[in-house]
Amino acid sequence: MTDVYEKLATIFTEKFAVKAEHRFFSPGRINLIGEHTDYNGGHVFPAAITLGTYGVGSKRNDRKVLLYSDNFTDQGVIEFSLDDIKKDPDGNWGNYVKGVILALKKEGFDIPNGFELVIEGNLPNASGLSSSSSLELLIGVVLERLFDLKTTRLQLVKAGQAAENDFIGVNSGIMDQFAIGFGKKDHAIFLDTNTLEYELVPAEFGNNVILIMNTNKRRELTDSKYNQRRSECETALKKLQTKLDIKSLGELDNKTFDENADLIHDPTLVKRARHAVYENQRTIIAKQALIDGDLEKFGQLINDSHKSLKEDYEVTGVELDTLAQTAQKQAGVLGARMTGAGFGGCAIALVDKDKVDQVKAAVGKAYLDKIGYEASFYVAEIGDGSKALD
Repeated sequence: MTDVYEKLATIFTEKFAVKAEHRFFSPGRINLIGEHTDYNGGHVFPAAITLGTYGVGSKRNDRKVLLYSDNFTDQGVIEFSLDDIKKDPDGNWGNYVKGVILALKKEGFDIPNGFELVIEGNLPNASGLSSSSSLELLIGVVLERLFDLKTTRLQLVKAGQAAENDFIGVNSGIMDQFAIGFGKKDHAIFLDTNTLEYELVPAEFGNNVILIMNTNKRRELTDSKYNQRRSECETALKKLQTKLDIKSLGELDNKTFDENADLIHDPTLVKRARHAVYENQRTIIAKQALIDGDLEKFGQLINDSHKSLKEDYEVTGVELDTLAQTAQKQAGVLGARMTGAGFGGCAIALVDKDKVDQVKAAVGKAYLDKIGYEASFYVAEIGDGSKALD
């Protein structure tokens, strides 16, 4: 990690002719279970990971903001004024920075000066490990540190979500930013997205580890069917509300949903809503299974989640299905599923640590044979949330 900051400090001095004053880190996240439930008022069970976004930065005396990413060197230094914040139609990463600044200003926080920032991330872009939310929360802790903002962590989380929803244009829930903001080493976060009440649950997997399997397929949320799925669930909810006094699909248990599904009158919308309801219930059960140390049950729920995401929510695709379903058949794998929004990105598997190399080899071969290019694999370590290091 020190090497990363030394490199970024050198780039900072080269680009801006001054020394960086502060160092920052913001993680990515995995979601153990509870997919596409966050915007449906259900529960999610994510964890921050030790891969993420690194930054070094300093405050300026004027109103200019200067940004540079070692991941996107072709974009050069991105520059804008705090007095003239407009969305870049070319969609460069500076839009996330602008979105967070505007969200915090809207909440009444004063950002009197500009700043300089150099970043680098080791989250694969478009991997479904939430590189965008990692960046949003990085900007949050940068602004908090540089300008001594008296924010709460929840305010930074909500500013990240507002940037995503209102400025970038992705109608996402709060899970990613919450997991990245509130992450704690060796713990998963059991979050009720209706109330934002949460519980830190020790992520104790015995002799098993979480293996991340990356499809290496490019995926952009704004170009995907993500907003369409959200709209479909909202339509199904409205139909259920003609009889049921509910504000979200997450308020329903499986039995109540099944008894009232005929109100929806559309087989596709029934499937979408069923996933949201059943996945929420799976997540509640999975949290208790993890606490009880029943990893076999936990693994089966992970498998069931993938099946529902494939058949009812239809957000997996051949790449994710190949990874998850091949992994499920391997000795030493308790469960596997896609994680994140879908349509590409990553899957995760709960794997006996002594079998990781065999699983990687078998899944990797099957993926290359079927898809025609290679998948990537990482063992996920669960780490802390976003922070200023000095």
